[in-house]
Amino acid sequence: MKIRIPRSEARVRSLGRAGPAPLFAGLLTVLAVCAGDAVATTWPFGRHHRSVNDLANQFLPFHAHLWDLLHGRADGGLLLNWQSGWGTSFLPDLGTYLTSPFAPLVALAPRADLEYALYAVTLLKMATASAAMACVLPRLLPPPARDLKGALRWAPALLGAAYGLCGWSILEAVYNPMWLDGLIAFPLLCLVGGVWVRERRRPLLGPLVVALCWTANFYTAYMATLGAALVLLVTAPHWRVVLRGAATVLLGIGLAAPVLVPVFLGTRSAYPGLVKDFAPAGGADLAARLMPATYGFSTPALFVATLVPVLAASLVFRRRWRWPCLVAGVALSLQWEPTHLVWHVFTTPNGSPYRQTFVLAGVLVIAAWAALADGLPDRRSLLGGTALIGALALAALGSGEATVWGWALFAAGLLSAFALPYARGESASRPSVRVAALVLLPAVLAAQAAATTAWGNKERLGRLDDYRPWTAADSRRAAALADADGWPAYRTDSGRPQVTGNEPMSVGGQGGAYYSSLTPDVLTRTMAALGGGWTSRGRNLQSLDNPVTDALFAVGARWRDGAVVRTGPVAPLLTVRPPGPAPRFGASPFRNQELLLGARVYEPPARATGACRVGTEVFLWAPRFTGTARLGTRTVELRGGLPKRRAALTSLGVQRIPGLRALIPARGQVACLDRARLRAAVAALRAAAPTAIEVTGSGVRATLRPGTTGTVVLSAPRIPGWTCDGRPAASYAGLVATPATSGTSTGSATPATRTVTCSFRPPGLRAGLGTAGAALLLLTAWVTANSRRSRRKNRAGAAATP
Repeated sequence: MKIRIPRSEARVRSLGRAGPAPLFAGLLTVLAVCAGDAVATTWPFGRHHRSVNDLANQFLPFHAHLWDLLHGRADGGLLLNWQSGWGTSFLPDLGTYLTSPFAPLVALAPRADLEYALYAVTLLKMATASAAMACVLPRLLPPPARDLKGALRWAPALLGAAYGLCGWSILEAVYNPMWLDGLIAFPLLCLVGGVWVRERRRPLLGPLVVALCWTANFYTAYMATLGAALVLLVTAPHWRVVLRGAATVLLGIGLAAPVLVPVFLGTRSAYPGLVKDFAPAGGADLAARLMPATYGFSTPALFVATLVPVLAASLVFRRRWRWPCLVAGVALSLQWEPTHLVWHVFTTPNGSPYRQTFVLAGVLVIAAWAALADGLPDRRSLLGGTALIGALALAALGSGEATVWGWALFAAGLLSAFALPYARGESASRPSVRVAALVLLPAVLAAQAAATTAWGNKERLGRLDDYRPWTAADSRRAAALADADGWPAYRTDSGRPQVTGNEPMSVGGQGGAYYSSLTPDVLTRTMAALGGGWTSRGRNLQSLDNPVTDALFAVGARWRDGAVVRTGPVAPLLTVRPPGPAPRFGASPFRNQELLLGARVYEPPARATGACRVGTEVFLWAPRFTGTARLGTRTVELRGGLPKRRAALTSLGVQRIPGLRALIPARGQVACLDRARLRAAVAALRAAAPTAIEVTGSGVRATLRPGTTGTVVLSAPRIPGWTCDGRPAASYAGLVATPATSGTSTGSATPATRTVTCSFRPPGLRAGLGTAGAALLLLTAWVTANSRRSRRKNRAGAAATP
């Protein structure tokens, strides 16, 4: 008996074979980006480097640390990073920067070629986003089955590439590659909600995809989820579908909880960043950003291949309002402060305030596909859409962002829309005309994207902080630090000046420098009290080159003046302090260092001359000052300017000429370090220190001397998550501490030897694992219920079949 397959089911079966469209979309994306980089002579295609802003300052160093972890060369593990900030929580950083499934691919390249590896990963992510959109479009809004093998076969590829090459992708996310996981997440989440949830399919795979997206990058996944929810409301507004979609998302988020909860709690204990008020962009600049070859740090990168908004606008002239209204609503939400805060998890970002723009690009691409899926727009609709987008662009005449190349390519994009009927074959009398039209459309798209890429490369170098790329000198520096490494007997600091804020992860060592969105509040405040410097308003901590802090934090070697130098005797990683209350810091970093050290090592300059005693080392503290200070022929540069920058306490050299006074800023303070006193203080700390110290990837274990009393202090910041012998660790002036009597006794001799164990577990890890377990149980029950329902439905259908 011949069985007729319903039309809807036939569409689904046809859509199961994506064909070459995703591959073509990905290849076109890579080609356009590489062409733009080559035109701009940007690395790896020329002399201009890509190392701007957080790409060099955060992402490359974090990927270097991941490389070390995967190759077994890192100091620390998944929970604790011993290389940065004297020992910081790593799982929140991992969840913020490195949990993308693409991130481990960098381990396939040599460590010296990480920039190449990260560039390749960036291209791969953009190509994957294009391919994902090309796959999803025909499933989300299925066209007639006959068109899938004919006229519309090329359209998903073109629109997918347009999505992957949107302005947000090639201008904003290209130097924030973790955001590109959100670009991939949006079409995947539209597939989950707009197809699987709507059709009651894939009950297991749906939550797993949500979990993958949220684990890869929770920040942009949150925005992508909001966008996919809006798409679901447009495609299937029934309340049961919406509830199934919400359940799918919540189960997926629950599965990702072991990463998400520690990240959330890590942000709560981070040093507060800049609080900004949202200011919407001007209309002229908004219109300009619709065009290719424009750039603006504080305006949304609205560019999507010009054909896309033309097709979306053509729906208005066919009286199809759902998708144009959604596009307009998302666009307006970018400019209204309440919805702006919703998009950004209720906090205005410190950087670009339009990080959700990729969702608008995705919605525009879906609307453009909707204009094609039920039949190509007629000439009247195309003309109307072209006129509407052209009229919007005219407002850019009042903006300084628009460029000559942008206007020319925008006009070419408007004209290319009229090649659509020829590409489909409806108006072409010869195959050559159709082929020409099919070549013209991707060529214009690629040219627009390449020009925008090239323009963005040029503008970023002029507008953003830039950092020199890795050189052979850095390789030699890393090798020298590795040769001097003595961890955990002592730390090796990568020193000053720093190329990036995360120098220890890049070149090695176990220093105090650290830059993250999760820089702990206690670390910033402790280092500031001891005279440390910073940028990025306290989240980018610099290495502090000072003999007292080197002694306190067990820095036995550091990079200085082009070579590794030994710093002299230092205290071990764990020390024992006398019984009594912990010190309380005051206003002077010199006095704070002495309080933490437990001895007087600084002396004031002589009142008569204002000069230090001969043989002492002169130190200057002027955190707000920007300029130079001098002692004799030695000149040092300071870069202050609170709250954004803070100049570190710095050495002016050893006083060698009696009565020579330092030339310092009026509000600076000078103190004179007596190295002999410092050596005596360090010797006292070493005499009372534990006899054995064992360091692991999640803590330390120390054997105390018999009869030890007082407080055991670990030279690591007391961030939330430290416990010692089963109890929350105490704080000793911001460092991890525990009573010496809290350890475990060993042996029968009197007095007994005690062992102290301090371990670190990021706050929220246990709660996250519990949440994931509960979500897994609920998911299992849900999948089982869906399977039973499907079997009952199939049996009922079989019984009804004659």
